[in-house]
Amino acid sequence: MIVDTNALSAVAEADPSAVAAFREAPSIGIPVIVLGEYLFGVNQSRRKPEYDRWISTVLQTFLLLEVTMETAAKYAEVRLELKRAGTPIPANDIWIAALCRQHSMPLLSRDRHFERVRGLRRVNW
Repeated sequence: MIVDTNALSAVAEADPSAVAAFREAPSIGIPVIVLGEYLFGVNQSRRKPEYDRWISTVLQTFLLLEVTMETAAKYAEVRLELKRAGTPIPANDIWIAALCRQHSMPLLSRDRHFERVRGLRRVNW
């Protein structure tokens, strides 16, 4: 399962439902885009040292998904499909959707707009 920023943050905050969904996944992928969004929030937090330690541990355990040429091709597909349908979503979320499509993995997210992406399975908690 790939995690969105809101899911990663919920797990960091020990939200019981998010933690349960996280633990049930056979594998976890964290997009580099999600890591960037998460670190942006952490850098503004009073709990920065705690969150920095937590994410360091998480990154040793789970797969960090980087953007590749294949991801870029999937991004272009997803973005064009959404444009043609008149249902855009935020740019960073298109990259996340592209990684889901590339790796054939569902997405743990509370953001319903991912449901606009054909073939993407969103898991809520």
